[in-house]
Amino acid sequence: MANQQACPLAHRGLMIHVLCYENQELLESHNVSTTSPVHEPTHLYIFTSLFTKSYTTQTINTSQLFPTSKSLNSQISKMGFSQITLLLLVQLSLINLCLGTRKLNSLYQPPPMSLTYHKGDLLEGNLPISILWYGDFSPAQKSIVSDFLLSLNPQNQQQQKQNPSVSNWWNTIQIYMKKAGKKQTNVVVANQVSDNNYSIGKKLTKSQISELAHVANSKPGGLTLVLTAQDVAVEGFCMSNCGFHGSDTKLKSAFIWVGNSVTQCPGQCAWPFHKPIYGPQTTPLGAPNGDVGLDGMIVNLASLLAGTVTNPFGNGYFMGSAGAPLEAASACPGVYGKGAYPGYAGELLVDSVTGASYNGFGVSGRKYLLPALFDPNTSQCSTIV
Repeated sequence: MANQQACPLAHRGLMIHVLCYENQELLESHNVSTTSPVHEPTHLYIFTSLFTKSYTTQTINTSQLFPTSKSLNSQISKMGFSQITLLLLVQLSLINLCLGTRKLNSLYQPPPMSLTYHKGDLLEGNLPISILWYGDFSPAQKSIVSDFLLSLNPQNQQQQKQNPSVSNWWNTIQIYMKKAGKKQTNVVVANQVSDNNYSIGKKLTKSQISELAHVANSKPGGLTLVLTAQDVAVEGFCMSNCGFHGSDTKLKSAFIWVGNSVTQCPGQCAWPFHKPIYGPQTTPLGAPNGDVGLDGMIVNLASLLAGTVTNPFGNGYFMGSAGAPLEAASACPGVYGKGAYPGYAGELLVDSVTGASYNGFGVSGRKYLLPALFDPNTSQCSTIV
């Protein structure tokens, strides 16, 4: 081992080598004193550290290892050479065990995370998207979502000059498509349907979400977004999820549901624009479009859209079990910028006028906060800022 030293300790003509801690701080942190005796007179303790990369020399004499009590020193003096040799062999075996473990730990490198492609169909090429607005949404709220979808594909030269852009974020999804030998996915807003009268009530089951998706688009192929207003309760909403995606394998179509959580569970489904329901109660970030509910929906919609396009029918890209897969965005929860950690979204851009936080520019001067995506090239969570 590099820089490994030994501390000589002479006792009855036998040289005992003791490996020492690397520095004074480690000794003090483990309550080991270099000036006072170690109060274990019947054992020779060998001090090692598995958390440092090198060892330094420290001389320890018998007065440091044993109290000055005559009776105790008398016991040591009565030990025969064979007894001390046996004790030395035991301690040396412990050293070898510790050093061997440390060597194995330094050699072991955990395998990188990866989203495996399971050879299923992906949503490639021109992807028509239908939107069902279930409940009361204002025109301003609808435009926030529509502009986000339009921003996924570069629409004009002005957007391309504004970086980082929403389309930059979407480029990571195109990497998945290319690796699978598929066409690039281009989002096309096909049609929008409003159900302002809550045709099947304000308490919906998951199966009813699937039925609503079929009403909005009964044609083969394509993707339907079912977006529910803030006064609509959906099975599992706020308890186990903020949205989900499903599919119709016969029609080869998929759907996404996301709810407006602003009055039901903003701490769970609209973070970081609202204080979380648990963990560090940091100051919420400003919503880039001035609507905590809708900006929270964009975060969840973006995450589910990335997962749906790359794993629409349960046999695309995912990690873990098919029943509870980690997908392109869900593999990177709570990450929006560099340096993110639980309770902190990461380094983001801040609007100089409104103070709102964002990480991507969209069409029509829009700003959005988008989740990190798992980059299949680097096997790491990738952010656009």
